[in-house]
Amino acid sequence: MENLKKRTEELRRQINDHNKAYYVDNNPSISDREFDALMRELEDIENAHPELDDPLSPTHRVGSDLTKGFDQVVHVRPMLSLSNTYSIEEVDEWAARCNEALGRKGGFDSVPVVGEMKFDGTSISLTYKNGRLVRAVTRGDGEKGDDVTENVKTIRSIPLVLAPGSWPESFEIRGEIVLPWKEFDRINAERAFNEEPLFANPRNAAAGTLKMQNPAIVASRGLDAYFYYLLADELPSENHYDNMMAAKEWGFKVSGAMTLLHSVSAVDDFIKMWDTERRTLPVATDGLVFKVNDLRQQLNLGFTAKSPRWAIAYKFPAERALTPLRFVSFEVGRMGIVTPVANLEPVLLSGTIVKRASLHNEDIMRSLDIHDGDNLYVEKGGEIIPKITGVDEGARKPGAKPIEFVTHCPACGTALTRIPGEAAWQCPDKYGCPPQIIGRLEHFVGRHMMDIDGIGEENCAMLYNAGLVKDIADFYNLKPEQLESLDRLGKRSAERIMKGIEASKSVPFDRVLYALSIPFVGETLSRKIARQVRGLDRLMELTPEQLTALEDVGPKIAESIVEFFAYEPNRAIIERLKAAGVQTSLPEEEPGETSDRLAGKTIVISGVFAKHSREEYKEMIEKNGGKNSGSISKKTSFVLAGDNMGPAKLEKAKSLGVAILNEDEFLAMLEGEGE
Repeated sequence: MENLKKRTEELRRQINDHNKAYYVDNNPSISDREFDALMRELEDIENAHPELDDPLSPTHRVGSDLTKGFDQVVHVRPMLSLSNTYSIEEVDEWAARCNEALGRKGGFDSVPVVGEMKFDGTSISLTYKNGRLVRAVTRGDGEKGDDVTENVKTIRSIPLVLAPGSWPESFEIRGEIVLPWKEFDRINAERAFNEEPLFANPRNAAAGTLKMQNPAIVASRGLDAYFYYLLADELPSENHYDNMMAAKEWGFKVSGAMTLLHSVSAVDDFIKMWDTERRTLPVATDGLVFKVNDLRQQLNLGFTAKSPRWAIAYKFPAERALTPLRFVSFEVGRMGIVTPVANLEPVLLSGTIVKRASLHNEDIMRSLDIHDGDNLYVEKGGEIIPKITGVDEGARKPGAKPIEFVTHCPACGTALTRIPGEAAWQCPDKYGCPPQIIGRLEHFVGRHMMDIDGIGEENCAMLYNAGLVKDIADFYNLKPEQLESLDRLGKRSAERIMKGIEASKSVPFDRVLYALSIPFVGETLSRKIARQVRGLDRLMELTPEQLTALEDVGPKIAESIVEFFAYEPNRAIIERLKAAGVQTSLPEEEPGETSDRLAGKTIVISGVFAKHSREEYKEMIEKNGGKNSGSISKKTSFVLAGDNMGPAKLEKAKSLGVAILNEDEFLAMLEGEGE
């Protein structure tokens, strides 16, 4: 057993070292396969010998258990915000004030300053004791924050146990949790595919991820962290820069941009350099921070009520780029809508290479008046979606022709039709146009629909082009040997897909209904329709008049549903799905499972909950006759509020006199104990 214990400790040490090399130093020393072998060996030992397990073992970084809310923790030292400026001159004035307050003259010769990046994420404070992470707390209101230790443990660039070194017995280190551009783009691509709202920017995504209730999902998001301030009763040095270099030696990720500056001109040059160079960074930044280096001088300068006098933040101006247009492509979506897309000469913008930007529709394209070969101004709205904002008409080539919107489907050649009252053009060949068919296949297998593991956007197109899947029911006829014969799919991938297809047979009826791609029938409406009609057999029989009698079903939606099921091949697909074992009806309800206690009430949910998830509360509201809403108005009956309710929603609820219920009060209401 002693030898096994030593091997366990050695494996943890090696894995922690390799994690640091990969996530902090960006210099991996072994292959992914070798790393996975070490991890599997450690997992096997811990599973066979639970007595050797450790809550800070690297095997626990993936996260597993659903947490029950977050405890509030008071900061030992308040986490104050920084004063902001958008002017180099104001940074110079701040430096002069620091020198004057410290009795110095003549620039920074006696008052060195540290320049560093201002990462655009969410602030975090970590506490270590005896070299082990014991607590991670968000900034919160500066006085207290949320204990998010379990979620922070999943971030691989954060050391859980420090290698032997000269670190203090107890210390606090502060930094920024960020979502790298690469991960941000990946997550938003997944959300777009599943027709979920996109994250506005990496900052919002990082903050939202850190407050999720399921650490396993947090682990999958790919968060990172940079650290910028060390606090302890006994620090290794009397200046900020050397302390951060020591923290870097202990295994913390400290930005390579951190620089010791000795003059006003050096500060100005630092700003000018990073105004350009920041675009090459792998994470979002929104400025720079300057701090007086000497800790005693920091102490003498002190604080205002809101911020330290010894530090200032410089914010970068909005980013915009000019790049040549290569060509405009016209792309067909799942519902046949044709979207013009500007294909650009690659340009670096807000940390990512931008090659394409949607022009949305014919009207917007015409308003921009884009001609062949134009130079286009491109921005990232909220630092997320590339947006064409204008044309450099002065650089337009003589005789360049304006870009014309297509009149026929670029995929199948069918003449396009204009959707009445809208700017969109649509290909009417719903069941013969390949991009529409593939789009419906992609939608069907998506996470909020049938959630078929192993089949994504590329695989759907490959299966369609190979003639194996022509409609959604064909997924259930696939054989392992058919999949194994395709490029990029081996035996293991085929097994994964077959398991995913089998598991999809237990997906509940409301998600199956959403997966069918009936125009105008989204996720929320699918749940409501499913609860009212109970099954597809009943839904297919309803007349337009009967459909409009259902909650939230208007004439346009009713017409769409009737038209969908009037197409005989769609009815045949439904019969094949039934035969395959897909859930096409809801199970019989247990008595008392639904009620009308919330009938006529419109309810807004906000905050983080301990007893049930937000989705579970939404389902409770609908099952009891209520209606969910995302925004507060005069029509809102009450707000179901958890911890950390959004301040804007709280203020609006108070201004409109809307009642706010906590989850205990809400659950009591469902039990008939209150109004």
